[in-house]
Amino acid sequence: MENSTAHRELPAELNVPEIEQKDQSRGMKIGLIVGGILILGLLIAGLVFLLQPGTDTGKVRDIFIIFLALEFLLIGLALIILIIQVARLSYLLQHEIKPILESTTETVNTLRGTTAFMSEHLVQPVIKLNEYLAGLSGLLKYFRPKK
Repeated sequence: MENSTAHRELPAELNVPEIEQKDQSRGMKIGLIVGGILILGLLIAGLVFLLQPGTDTGKVRDIFIIFLALEFLLIGLALIILIIQVARLSYLLQHEIKPILESTTETVNTLRGTTAFMSEHLVQPVIKLNEYLAGLSGLLKYFRPKK
């Protein structure tokens, strides 16, 4: 049990990955906001361009293809983020959950051994003593004179 508490209580200098993860998540949020604003600006610019007189269907088609490409880029970005999250989950399962389960299994095995020891050295002798006392009580009742 001391190993699990010592593992969690690390000095602040050794918790560098947590700081890096916060910086990465903050940078990712800023990047997503900037990307969203950029896409919104492109959408508005495209609509303004389409509303100009003399716009033919070829230009509309080209702009639609560009929007589809942007959509595929967003889907690709979402898949990359999903893969990163799955990798983090795998890391969490391997390095956080697995040691907890191993510690729990060790504790259960210790309790199982303690229970077997108590059963052999405490409970069984008490039961045998009760058996002998019940037999002695029955024997004394047999030899006791009836009133």
